[in-house]
Amino acid sequence: MPDLGNLREQRQPLECRVALVSNDRDLSCNWVSALNTTAAQHENPLGLRFESVMHSALENYLLSEDKLQALIIDAGCSPEELKGAEILADRLHDLRAQLNVFLVAQDSFLSDQGGAPASVRKRFDELFDRRECNFNQMFRLVQAFIARRASTPFADTLKEYVFSARDAWHTPGHSGGDSLRNSPWVGDFYRFMGEHVFNTDLSVSVQVLDSLLEPHSVIQEAQDLAAQAFGAEHTFFLTNGTSTANKVVIQQILGGGGKIIVDQACHKSVHHAIVMNRVEPVYLKSTLHPQFGIYGPVRRADIEAALDEHPDAGLLVITSCTYDGLRYDLKPIIDYAHERGVKVLIDEAWYAHGYFHTELRPTALECGADYVTQSTHKMLSAFSQASMIHVQDPDFDEFRFRENLNMYASTSPQYLMIASLDVARKQMAMEGYGRLRHCLQMVETLRREVDATGVFRALTCEDLIPAPLANDNIRLDPTKVTIDVTGSGFSGKEIQVKLFDQFGIQVEKTTYNTITVLVTIGSTESKLLRLVHALKELARSPRRRRHISASRQLPEFTRLSCLPADAYFAETEELPLMDNGVAAEKKLVGRTCADEIVPYPPGIPVLVPGQEISAQIVQFLQQLLQGQNTTEIHGLIFRSDEPMLRVVKGFEKRAEKAPPAKPEK
Repeated sequence: MPDLGNLREQRQPLECRVALVSNDRDLSCNWVSALNTTAAQHENPLGLRFESVMHSALENYLLSEDKLQALIIDAGCSPEELKGAEILADRLHDLRAQLNVFLVAQDSFLSDQGGAPASVRKRFDELFDRRECNFNQMFRLVQAFIARRASTPFADTLKEYVFSARDAWHTPGHSGGDSLRNSPWVGDFYRFMGEHVFNTDLSVSVQVLDSLLEPHSVIQEAQDLAAQAFGAEHTFFLTNGTSTANKVVIQQILGGGGKIIVDQACHKSVHHAIVMNRVEPVYLKSTLHPQFGIYGPVRRADIEAALDEHPDAGLLVITSCTYDGLRYDLKPIIDYAHERGVKVLIDEAWYAHGYFHTELRPTALECGADYVTQSTHKMLSAFSQASMIHVQDPDFDEFRFRENLNMYASTSPQYLMIASLDVARKQMAMEGYGRLRHCLQMVETLRREVDATGVFRALTCEDLIPAPLANDNIRLDPTKVTIDVTGSGFSGKEIQVKLFDQFGIQVEKTTYNTITVLVTIGSTESKLLRLVHALKELARSPRRRRHISASRQLPEFTRLSCLPADAYFAETEELPLMDNGVAAEKKLVGRTCADEIVPYPPGIPVLVPGQEISAQIVQFLQQLLQGQNTTEIHGLIFRSDEPMLRVVKGFEKRAEKAPPAKPEK
């Protein structure tokens, strides 16, 4: 049973509602009264309070009661009622997957083998006999299950170790902060950061804290709780981000080579994994919304066509939701891939919160994805770089996966990150629904107030979906609020600067005529008030519409001259990108790029290693580097401030190839 002692330390008193769902009024009245009496007589650090709910009122109750933590379902006295209780349990899972659910039944419903049917054992945490009425035991079991979900095995162990004040004769060198505390030079940094940043920064030699690379105790317990909370078969913690998570999964499926079908606009970590594992990519073209410069999902028809054309592909990689909050209708896509024997990885870096509110489901795991990577830090309460990999691959090889994970993971993990993953999971399991319900209410307020300015406009799902995706059932994560700033006469970048300089507000991203803000579980009414005030103030002084340069559409993908790995590791030379424009174009067109060239924003590669360079690509990159508002471009090499492209030696330019000789007659 989980240690309830830590729950006593809560500064605010806890309150957990437990609902008894029954149409038997006498039983409901008697049991609720008896259970509340029992709760008053026993130690009750969770603040358990029992109440009765009729079947007819249950759905509204579930959607409105944030403090609900468990349900006790009365199966009545007939097999038909038991079946109804199972159906009800499934519906409850669809609405509030994190709740503990218990069944009140009779022993006459047990199977011939003497146990409860498998369907019952799968759906319910525990069974109570309808006639026994042992309320002490029922109270303790309900409390134990909720306390287990509320436990943080790793974070608690870390805290206990720190408070035991052991002398450190091991790494790291600051020795719990002792090297900084009294220093006249860096003592201010110690005081700024706080003592627990240093005394929780410990060595892997502290065995009581388990091993992230080979967990057997508290880290494994924390990962098991995370798998349960997020609906996975297995969950693995990472302290170096979802970039590493994507690389681990791709190596697991395609290590040593193979074919991958992937969105061209995927995260750069996927492109890196393609190079590192000598994988052959089949790139899917993202869909541009030209009005706002936003790149959306790939058309479902294009994904299905690629799966049909490449039956030898081993993995399909999709990003859902995108940076702008656009979500695929994943189930038909995943089913289509599985029918062809292709594994599916969904990059859910921006959607770790999705499983914890009805309006945001289904998630990738619920749609059947084999692997899901999530940046727990992006939308939840974990520290930066803290991420998770969720697995439900029926062919999962855990031993090989751990080896692949260990190739990328640090042997000196940051324990604060692991603890933050443990705590972030607990928060979502215990109060995620209520927190997200509050988020969605704030989103409604923000959208309404933005539109009320008459200058700015909060874009809807319909606004953001490009025409080619109109029939793909694309949805929007409402926590990503994209605001069209065109009516202000300023560009998105200019509004970003004004919000920061004049109002102390930092937004998530911009395009040439939009800004995007994230409404997370850490957003508050005060922050919302200040943002709305700032936008209203800016709306009072629009400037006369000047020409705002339109988004430059990414040039068409050309072709791969060779595997990305062959290009990246080949003998190369550097050629100038600018060089009077036309001269550079003549030298570069037809050559094979050796690096990934990525403009920010939007962070989508213009070139990948092994791709043939076209005149359109050269001109596009030159335009980005000209003028006052130059774009940051990753992958370029600068020599004396001159931008250079690394290209492969030995690949002749196609334009210079001699035509094949005609046979003589």
